[in-house]
Amino acid sequence: MKKVEKSIDKVKTRPYNGGRKKRKAEKKQGTGTMTREWHELTKMTQGKEIVVERVREVESGIAIEGSFALPPLANLSAEDQVFVMAFVRSHGSLKDMENLFGISYPTVKNRVNRIAQQLQFVEIVAGPTEGDNVVGELERGEITVEEALRRLQK
Repeated sequence: MKKVEKSIDKVKTRPYNGGRKKRKAEKKQGTGTMTREWHELTKMTQGKEIVVERVREVESGIAIEGSFALPPLANLSAEDQVFVMAFVRSHGSLKDMENLFGISYPTVKNRVNRIAQQLQFVEIVAGPTEGDNVVGELERGEITVEEALRRLQK
């Protein structure tokens, strides 16, 4: 338990990073300390499932306590998260990813596939179409064949 506490303290600490102006600029850009802290947290958890028990909105100070699972992307390693962000920013262009990371096309593709296997896929099932509704109404005798043909030709 002692090692975990030290690691958590390490995540919470804010090392000197060049003064107030730099911290303000980092906060504005969303980089710096938060990035380092997230990197430390992902190193500490090593892909193990973690649960967040308290969430606080910084500006208002409002906190919510409970048991919150992290979204799937947050469970990726810091390196994979950077890779996914770059992939999205490059609009999914594997060629751009090759140039950005200096790796071959097969390496990019393998990494995308490896990351994809770690993420749950949400299957989208299409709802009934207008044609399905027309056929259903015809089968139930609610409309005539002529009416069904007229509606399907639209």
